[in-house]
Amino acid sequence: MEILALAIGACLINNVVLSQFLGICSFLGVSQKTKTAVGMGGALTFVLTLSSLVCGLLYKFMLQPLGVEYLKTIVFILIVAALVQFVEMFLHKFVPSLYEALGIYLPLITTNCAVLGVALINVQKGYSIFEGTVYGFATAVGYTIAIIILAFIREKIEDNDFPKPFKGFPMVLITAALMSIAFFGFAAFK
Repeated sequence: MEILALAIGACLINNVVLSQFLGICSFLGVSQKTKTAVGMGGALTFVLTLSSLVCGLLYKFMLQPLGVEYLKTIVFILIVAALVQFVEMFLHKFVPSLYEALGIYLPLITTNCAVLGVALINVQKGYSIFEGTVYGFATAVGYTIAIIILAFIREKIEDNDFPKPFKGFPMVLITAALMSIAFFGFAAFK
């Protein structure tokens, strides 16, 4: 039951993008079309889940026993970069249309502060390897839900008539802010 609460909390209540404000660049940049948002969510889910597992293993069985915990940030960045390279090569070979649609945002997963943030939160909160992996997966699912909702809304309001100062990106920011307020409503269930 505790694992379920951790997962729901990471997914909805403490949504990485809408309440912690991590991963904003790809959230705003890739959310123009639902198809690319789903692809980005899938890629981030893979990287975030696997990096949570690998970072947890390396921290527990390598960095802590050797007494070099201070190297965690550098080690975690290297792990994330390697996983993103793997995803990039996979998409380039097997799903070239998604690879092209994601463009520069795919390699930016490497510098996505949400991925590194989750690995560091896992260590900071003292999660076990299993709890950290569940937290990473649930965080990625929360990111995916948020980016798909934003992409869906952006597609629906694309041709609406707004005053000139609100057209384009300002309306995207207003939409994201309203989504953030709505997701804060889940905190009532804590």
